[in-house]
Amino acid sequence: MTGIGNDLRNAVRGRVVAMGEDGYEQARMAWNVAVRQQPVAVVEVADADDAAAVVRYAGRTGLAVSTQTTGHGASTAADGTILVKTRALRGVRVDAGERVARIGAGMPWLDVLGATAEHGLTGAVGSSDVVGVAGYTLGGGVGWFARSHGFAANMVRSFEVITADGARTRVSADADPDLFWALRGGGGDFALVTELELELFEANSLSGGRMLWPSEQASAVLAAFRRATVEAPEGLSIWCTLIQFPPFPQLPELLRGRAMIAVDLLAQGAVTSPLRWFDEVPGLVLDTRRPLLPTEIGSICMEPTAPSPARIRGELLTDLCPETSATLLDAVVPGGTPAPLALAQIRHLGGAIARPVADAGCAGQLPEPYLLSLLGPIPTPELAAVVTARQDAVTTALRSQLSGRKPLTYLDSGDSAAAAFAPETLARLQQIKDKYDPRSTFRAGFPVLAADPAVTTIEHTA
Repeated sequence: MTGIGNDLRNAVRGRVVAMGEDGYEQARMAWNVAVRQQPVAVVEVADADDAAAVVRYAGRTGLAVSTQTTGHGASTAADGTILVKTRALRGVRVDAGERVARIGAGMPWLDVLGATAEHGLTGAVGSSDVVGVAGYTLGGGVGWFARSHGFAANMVRSFEVITADGARTRVSADADPDLFWALRGGGGDFALVTELELELFEANSLSGGRMLWPSEQASAVLAAFRRATVEAPEGLSIWCTLIQFPPFPQLPELLRGRAMIAVDLLAQGAVTSPLRWFDEVPGLVLDTRRPLLPTEIGSICMEPTAPSPARIRGELLTDLCPETSATLLDAVVPGGTPAPLALAQIRHLGGAIARPVADAGCAGQLPEPYLLSLLGPIPTPELAAVVTARQDAVTTALRSQLSGRKPLTYLDSGDSAAAAFAPETLARLQQIKDKYDPRSTFRAGFPVLAADPAVTTIEHTA
């Protein structure tokens, strides 16, 4: 691949590493290191002009372009593409009066939260602040503020993009409304985004944190969780997670190697009444609830920030009645431990994300009240099979309570874009793809073209 590497080095100022060259293995690595994406070259673009040059080169040579910032959401759809890393596309410009921020496509959430917090504002961040803003938002974005503000994608006012012909242009509801609709939740299959303009909202009076009990209290905690979510106002988001902590010596003895159940929450303003249900559950071993700065939101779930191999599966739950809760526990915690799963998380939805929005993007709405995600580490092929079997067992047990739809950012091995969209939405996305990118210069992690097979996001790394 030296020829491609030399051609690209002549076209851009950023770093280029082609397949077979020194540094390729590190350059191609995804955040989930179990994803063995094999692009023909990786280009760490220096600026938007570099990005445009890569797109023009791909158009001339018949290659496709895939785009990543942090490597989250990667899949083997990147195989055979030119993988563009956008980390150098930095910058946050906040207009406090208009409550908007213009954000470079290379920015992680933590840096954006720091810039907006100086003005008493924040954005619709997810559970982890090391995730890139652009990829998260293009995929819809179901985070802490979904109940109060809906999909992060619907808070976009405009995009700066590179189109399939290599031109730089601005996309908004007034300029290219079809492309604007597709980019708000349809992923990176339509253009290469270099900057986005996001609506912000007040970040005053935030509070939250984690409550933690031994897994023996899982049934009581789930019952309290269900009661609390029935009463929760839209300014309160509550997530419940069964966790198997690893036996690592760096963990506190309280957690090391133990199965636990956590309740994580974020409140906007004074919200106490629904939380009284958790006061009735005995055995609380940890309570980190406190007033929060916007820059501390990413610490609530205590998620690891280092890349690791894992398999993740997401499903939307239609209810969490006592019978469903019992079925879930029996499937996730047979024998008293979630292992080989590291976690099984239930996010309360509803509120703004469940309501139709007149000017929404293709992410639309999620009428289902809960989002279930199942994550298991897969450092070996044997564990990959075991984790998959447990995830299959859980989803099989809950089949009658699953809607069948999944948010785009929760798609995984064997899934296609059809799992994230209603048929009429997918058909419109395919029409927009044909209009704006007829030669398929862009390839998202889960392409929308009907002819594209489901791609595999997980392969064991030897």
